[in-house]
Amino acid sequence: MISKLARILVAAAAFVSLAALAQTGSTAAALPAAPSAAPSPVVNATGNKIGTINIEQAIFASNEGQRDFEVLSKKLEPKQNELKGQNDELDALKKQLNTQGDKMNDQARGTLVKQIEQKQKTFDRQVQDARDDAQGQQNEIAQRILQKLAPVLVKYAGDNGFGLILDTSNPWPNGPVVWAGNSVDITKPVVDAYNAQSGVPAPANPKPAASRPAGAAPTKPATQPAPATTPK
Repeated sequence: MISKLARILVAAAAFVSLAALAQTGSTAAALPAAPSAAPSPVVNATGNKIGTINIEQAIFASNEGQRDFEVLSKKLEPKQNELKGQNDELDALKKQLNTQGDKMNDQARGTLVKQIEQKQKTFDRQVQDARDDAQGQQNEIAQRILQKLAPVLVKYAGDNGFGLILDTSNPWPNGPVVWAGNSVDITKPVVDAYNAQSGVPAPANPKPAASRPAGAAPTKPATQPAPATTPK
Protein backbone atom coordinates (compact mmCIF):
# COMPACT_ATOMS: atom_id res chain seq x y z
CA MET A 1 0.00 0.00 0.00
CA ILE A 2 1.48 3.33 -1.06
CA SER A 3 0.35 6.33 0.98
CA LYS A 4 0.80 10.08 1.25
CA LEU A 5 3.74 9.30 3.50
CA ALA A 6 5.96 8.30 0.60
CA ARG A 7 5.01 11.34 -1.46
CA ILE A 8 5.79 13.64 1.46
CA LEU A 9 9.03 12.07 2.60
CA VAL A 10 10.63 10.84 -0.58
CA ALA A 11 10.45 14.08 -2.56
CA ALA A 12 14.00 14.96 -1.55
CA ALA A 13 15.32 11.44 -2.07
CA ALA A 14 13.43 10.21 -5.12
CA PHE A 15 16.49 10.50 -7.34
CA VAL A 16 19.85 9.99 -5.66
CA SER A 17 22.48 10.75 -8.29
CA LEU A 18 25.89 9.98 -6.94
CA ALA A 19 27.46 11.63 -9.98
CA ALA A 20 25.85 14.91 -8.93
CA LEU A 21 26.99 14.36 -5.37
CA ALA A 22 30.55 13.88 -6.57
CA GLN A 23 30.50 17.33 -8.16
CA THR A 24 29.45 18.97 -4.90
CA GLY A 25 31.51 16.73 -2.62
CA SER A 26 28.56 16.43 -0.24
CA THR A 27 25.40 14.39 0.20
CA ALA A 28 23.40 17.25 1.66
CA ALA A 29 22.15 18.51 -1.73
CA ALA A 30 20.14 15.40 -2.51
CA LEU A 31 19.07 13.99 0.83
CA PRO A 32 17.91 15.35 4.19
CA ALA A 33 20.81 16.25 6.44
CA ALA A 34 21.75 13.60 8.98
CA PRO A 35 21.93 14.52 12.68
CA SER A 36 25.16 16.27 13.69
CA ALA A 37 26.30 13.17 15.59
CA ALA A 38 26.38 11.20 12.32
CA PRO A 39 27.94 13.38 9.57
CA SER A 40 27.14 12.49 5.97
CA PRO A 41 29.87 10.43 4.28
CA VAL A 42 31.84 11.89 1.39
CA VAL A 43 31.28 9.56 -1.55
CA ASN A 44 33.63 9.13 -4.49
CA ALA A 45 30.96 8.28 -7.06
CA THR A 46 32.85 6.48 -9.80
CA GLY A 47 30.30 3.68 -10.38
CA ASN A 48 27.85 3.50 -13.22
CA LYS A 49 25.35 0.89 -11.95
CA ILE A 50 21.68 1.80 -11.56
CA GLY A 51 19.71 0.57 -8.57
CA THR A 52 16.32 0.99 -6.94
CA ILE A 53 15.13 1.26 -3.36
CA ASN A 54 11.66 1.39 -1.85
CA ILE A 55 12.19 4.16 0.70
CA GLU A 56 8.82 3.69 2.39
CA GLN A 57 9.35 -0.04 2.73
CA ALA A 58 12.87 0.50 4.05
CA ILE A 59 11.59 2.81 6.78
CA PHE A 60 8.88 0.40 7.91
CA ALA A 61 11.08 -2.70 7.56
CA SER A 62 13.95 -1.36 9.66
CA ASN A 63 14.16 -2.65 13.22
CA GLU A 64 13.76 0.91 14.48
CA GLY A 65 10.74 1.49 12.26
CA GLN A 66 9.02 -1.72 13.32
CA ARG A 67 9.66 -0.93 16.98
CA ASP A 68 8.47 2.67 16.84
CA PHE A 69 5.41 2.01 14.67
CA GLU A 70 4.40 -0.86 16.97
CA VAL A 71 4.61 1.53 19.93
CA LEU A 72 2.49 4.04 18.00
CA SER A 73 -0.04 1.33 17.12
CA LYS A 74 -0.51 0.44 20.79
CA LYS A 75 -0.73 4.11 21.70
CA LEU A 76 -3.60 4.58 19.24
CA GLU A 77 -5.56 1.50 20.31
CA PRO A 78 -7.67 3.27 22.98
CA LYS A 79 -8.88 5.84 20.44
CA GLN A 80 -9.65 3.11 17.92
CA ASN A 81 -11.66 1.23 20.53
CA GLU A 82 -13.52 4.42 21.39
CA LEU A 83 -14.40 4.98 17.73
CA LYS A 84 -15.52 1.38 17.37
CA GLY A 85 -17.86 1.86 20.33
CA GLN A 86 -19.34 4.97 18.74
CA ASN A 87 -19.80 3.14 15.45
CA ASP A 88 -21.53 0.23 17.19
CA GLU A 89 -23.87 2.70 18.91
CA LEU A 90 -24.68 4.31 15.56
CA ASP A 91 -25.38 0.92 14.00
CA ALA A 92 -27.77 0.08 16.84
CA LEU A 93 -29.68 3.35 16.45
CA LYS A 94 -29.95 2.93 12.69
CA LYS A 95 -31.17 -0.60 13.10
CA GLN A 96 -33.78 0.69 15.50
CA LEU A 97 -34.87 3.30 12.96
CA ASN A 98 -35.06 0.73 10.16
CA THR A 99 -37.01 -1.82 12.16
CA GLN A 100 -39.24 0.43 14.27
CA GLY A 101 -39.35 3.72 12.41
CA ASP A 102 -42.63 3.05 10.64
CA LYS A 103 -44.26 2.21 13.98
CA MET A 104 -43.21 5.45 15.69
CA ASN A 105 -45.17 8.67 15.73
CA ASP A 106 -43.70 11.58 13.83
CA GLN A 107 -42.20 13.25 16.91
CA ALA A 108 -40.47 10.11 18.18
CA ARG A 109 -39.16 9.22 14.74
CA GLY A 110 -37.93 12.78 14.14
CA THR A 111 -36.11 12.79 17.48
CA LEU A 112 -34.38 9.50 16.64
CA VAL A 113 -33.36 10.70 13.17
CA LYS A 114 -31.93 13.91 14.63
CA GLN A 115 -30.00 11.93 17.25
CA ILE A 116 -28.51 9.71 14.55
CA GLU A 117 -27.52 12.65 12.39
CA GLN A 118 -25.81 14.45 15.27
CA LYS A 119 -23.91 11.34 16.35
CA GLN A 120 -22.91 10.67 12.75
CA LYS A 121 -21.43 14.15 12.39
CA THR A 122 -19.54 13.81 15.66
CA PHE A 123 -18.27 10.36 14.69
CA ASP A 124 -17.09 11.46 11.23
CA ARG A 125 -15.28 14.46 12.70
CA GLN A 126 -13.54 12.36 15.35
CA VAL A 127 -12.50 9.74 12.78
CA GLN A 128 -10.92 12.45 10.61
CA ASP A 129 -9.18 14.02 13.61
CA ALA A 130 -7.83 10.63 14.69
CA ARG A 131 -6.62 9.87 11.18
CA ASP A 132 -4.85 13.25 10.90
CA ASP A 133 -3.24 12.80 14.30
CA ALA A 134 -2.02 9.30 13.45
CA GLN A 135 -0.68 10.44 10.08
CA GLY A 136 1.20 13.28 11.73
CA GLN A 137 2.82 10.96 14.26
CA GLN A 138 3.69 8.48 11.50
CA ASN A 139 5.35 11.26 9.53
CA GLU A 140 7.40 12.34 12.53
CA ILE A 141 8.74 8.80 13.00
CA ALA A 142 9.45 8.35 9.32
CA GLN A 143 11.19 11.72 8.97
CA ARG A 144 13.46 10.90 11.89
CA ILE A 145 14.39 7.50 10.47
CA LEU A 146 14.83 8.88 6.95
CA GLN A 147 17.35 11.47 8.12
CA LYS A 148 19.53 8.68 9.52
CA LEU A 149 18.84 6.24 6.67
CA ALA A 150 19.86 8.66 3.90
CA PRO A 151 23.63 8.69 4.55
CA VAL A 152 23.59 4.89 4.93
CA LEU A 153 21.99 4.63 1.49
CA VAL A 154 24.50 7.00 -0.08
CA LYS A 155 27.47 5.18 1.45
CA TYR A 156 26.15 1.78 0.36
CA ALA A 157 25.62 3.06 -3.18
CA GLY A 158 29.10 4.55 -3.38
CA ASP A 159 30.78 1.46 -1.91
CA ASN A 160 29.02 -0.83 -4.38
CA GLY A 161 29.54 1.05 -7.62
CA PHE A 162 26.13 2.68 -8.08
CA GLY A 163 25.86 5.93 -10.00
CA LEU A 164 22.08 6.33 -9.73
CA ILE A 165 19.44 5.14 -7.26
CA LEU A 166 15.71 5.49 -8.04
CA ASP A 167 12.91 5.29 -5.49
CA THR A 168 10.10 2.80 -6.17
CA SER A 169 7.76 3.75 -3.30
CA ASN A 170 5.26 5.09 -5.82
CA PRO A 171 4.45 2.84 -8.79
CA TRP A 172 4.47 4.29 -12.29
CA PRO A 173 2.97 6.62 -13.53
CA ASN A 174 3.08 8.36 -10.13
CA GLY A 175 6.71 7.37 -9.66
CA PRO A 176 9.77 7.51 -11.92
CA VAL A 177 10.27 3.75 -12.41
CA VAL A 178 8.18 2.02 -15.09
CA TRP A 179 9.66 -1.39 -14.35
CA ALA A 180 12.67 -2.78 -12.50
CA GLY A 181 13.79 -6.31 -11.72
CA ASN A 182 14.56 -7.58 -8.23
CA SER A 183 18.24 -7.87 -9.15
CA VAL A 184 18.70 -4.08 -8.99
CA ASP A 185 16.72 -3.54 -5.76
CA ILE A 186 18.96 -2.63 -2.83
CA THR A 187 16.24 -2.14 -0.20
CA LYS A 188 17.17 -5.16 1.92
CA PRO A 189 20.94 -4.64 2.05
CA VAL A 190 20.46 -0.96 2.88
CA VAL A 191 18.01 -1.88 5.66
CA ASP A 192 20.48 -4.49 6.94
CA ALA A 193 23.25 -1.87 6.98
CA TYR A 194 20.99 0.60 8.77
CA ASN A 195 19.99 -2.00 11.36
CA ALA A 196 23.63 -2.79 12.04
CA GLN A 197 24.41 0.90 12.52
CA SER A 198 21.36 1.70 14.65
CA GLY A 199 21.95 -1.14 17.08
CA VAL A 200 18.20 -1.64 17.49
CA PRO A 201 17.47 -5.39 17.85
CA ALA A 202 15.04 -7.14 15.53
CA PRO A 203 11.47 -7.35 16.91
CA ALA A 204 10.34 -10.66 18.36
CA ASN A 205 7.42 -10.82 15.91
CA PRO A 206 8.50 -8.92 12.80
CA LYS A 207 5.83 -7.56 10.46
CA PRO A 208 5.92 -8.21 6.69
CA ALA A 209 8.36 -5.72 5.19
CA ALA A 210 6.02 -4.50 2.45
CA SER A 211 3.09 -3.55 4.64
CA ARG A 212 2.30 -0.57 6.81
CA PRO A 213 2.03 -1.51 10.50
CA ALA A 214 -1.51 -2.58 11.30
CA GLY A 215 -3.51 -0.17 13.41
CA ALA A 216 -1.07 2.68 12.90
CA ALA A 217 -3.67 4.93 11.34
CA PRO A 218 -7.27 4.80 12.56
CA THR A 219 -9.67 4.50 9.67
CA LYS A 220 -13.38 4.49 9.27
CA PRO A 221 -14.92 1.05 9.74
CA ALA A 222 -15.12 -1.10 6.61
CA THR A 223 -18.89 -0.87 6.74
CA GLN A 224 -19.38 2.85 7.20
CA PRO A 225 -22.91 3.60 8.45
CA ALA A 226 -25.13 5.15 5.82
CA PRO A 227 -26.57 8.61 6.56
CA ALA A 228 -29.82 8.49 8.44
CA THR A 229 -32.97 9.18 6.47
CA THR A 230 -34.86 12.30 7.31
CA PRO A 231 -38.44 12.13 8.47
CA LYS A 232 -41.05 12.61 5.84
